Amino acid sequence: MDPRVKPEDDEVVGEVPVVPAPPPAFTSPPFPAIRAPFAIPVAAYPVKTRTKRLAHDTIYSKLTQLGADAAIPARPEDAVLERVANPQAGTRYTVRFTAPEFTSLCPMTGQPDFAHLVIDYIPGDWLVESKSLKLFLFSFRNHGAFHEDCTVTIGKRLVELLEPQWLRIGGYWYPRGGIPIDVFYQTGAAPADVWVPEQGVPTYRGRG
Repeated sequence: MDPRVKPEDDEVVGEVPVVPAPPPAFTSPPFPAIRAPFAIPVAAYPVKTRTKRLAHDTIYSKLTQLGADAAIPARPEDAVLERVANPQAGTRYTVRFTAPEFTSLCPMTGQPDFAHLVIDYIPGDWLVESKSLKLFLFSFRNHGAFHEDCTVTIGKRLVELLEPQWLRIGGYWYPRGGIPIDVFYQTGAAPADVWVPEQGVPTYRGRG
């Protein structure tokens, strides 16, 4: 063909043109891995191993429930309350435990009872281990007893275990039969030289 003649658009001249390959798919540049400034490998803290190492030949070495699988006792009588030596035995101070969702059963109807418990004590030579206390309180979930019996029983068990300088427990029970029952037990007058805050649980008023 005369090179001076311009071919029509649909006329093929010479070889079929090669279609260019599509551009390669976009890939992000190889940024270095980003680590959070406070990220710490889990393996750096083998908790169970470390717990056993710290507990070796210390005041905690005889504890059997803390850091171990422990089932909820079927009855309060089966619960094992544990104690440790008070490392501040020469200092007078107050310890408080609050259990706002304590439950037990009515011994007559089997219906659940609910209470807000506040336990204060001034330790002597012993402290109660908190997990064993929690399991002890849990054991009342299937225990049938009146509010008064549950509250005083808990206080007396702790007194027997710890021999504290002073202890009190307030059981603030939610209404059953339209009447709330609050139960209070203590071993004697609170020492005047120790800060013992008020328990701060008001008399039940419903939603009003």
